[in-house]
Amino acid sequence: MAEWWATLSVAMKVLWGVTLAASLIFIIQSVLTFIGADADSTGLDGGGFDSADMGGGMDAADGSDATVSGGSNLYTFRNLINFLLGFGWSVILLRDSIKPTAVLIFVAALVGLGLVAAVMYMFRLLSKMQQSGTINVYTQAVGCQGSTYLKIPGNRAGEGKVQITINGAVREYDAQTEGDTIPTGTPIKVVEVINESTLLVETLASEII
Repeated sequence: MAEWWATLSVAMKVLWGVTLAASLIFIIQSVLTFIGADADSTGLDGGGFDSADMGGGMDAADGSDATVSGGSNLYTFRNLINFLLGFGWSVILLRDSIKPTAVLIFVAALVGLGLVAAVMYMFRLLSKMQQSGTINVYTQAVGCQGSTYLKIPGNRAGEGKVQITINGAVREYDAQTEGDTIPTGTPIKVVEVINESTLLVETLASEII
């Protein structure tokens, strides 16, 4: 082992160190996530996780608002680890097969980004599953109020995003409107549920006529 290590270049030694460290942190994060103590929510990303990035929190069994994090926000510590994990192991495993360094780095970067995207997608699905298990959007969303998170094009010309409060929990949904374009930050009210992830909304001001 010592002889093998001595034959490595400084760059490969650094890469091995970073990759092994990323692998260990990835394992710890995965364990903490599935026992309900997600590392991102404890500050490892230097700022925690905003439930709005995931589409809201999950109502816990005791009625409190728990949040499932895990890298749905692009700039998190978890996503950095995922990228380093994919990048590092790709370079290590493919360096004998792909000789041009530039090509190797490019391929490894693609693998790292792919792993980040896959984990983000997995947690987004997990969030939707948790939401569907605690909130019946078809029966509970109509009449709820909130605000526009991303501008909603008028006349159902496209979708924006809104944040509404259901059962005391803030949730994020895609949204359309039949009226004029609704700017970001405008108070809104849900008038219809289009599907489990998309709402039809109107501005609250429209009621004051």
